[in-house]
Amino acid sequence: MHVKQGDKVMVITGKDKGKQGTILEAYPTKDRVLVEGINVVKKHAKPSQENPQGGILNQEAPVHVSNVMPIDPKSGEPTRVGYQNENGKKVRIAKKSGESLDK
Repeated sequence: MHVKQGDKVMVITGKDKGKQGTILEAYPTKDRVLVEGINVVKKHAKPSQENPQGGILNQEAPVHVSNVMPIDPKSGEPTRVGYQNENGKKVRIAKKSGESLDK
């Protein structure tokens, strides 16, 4: 996948288009990512030990990885991802500025 956990991304399509958030979890087998504050849905919860009251909870749902783009560290705009070899390691780079996306 072109993004991974901890990346700052922008949503490019859907109901949350234009919003930014950090990737909390990535699900590579399903091609989906969980982004902080994006695609918030209501979940009806029965009373349990952790939540004795029960009720309606708001939580993020995964979005398809094709609907998000990483943020360029230099310009702050969404960018495509390229790959380069540096010292024998495959490193992700931002296509717009050429900056490395990996820390």
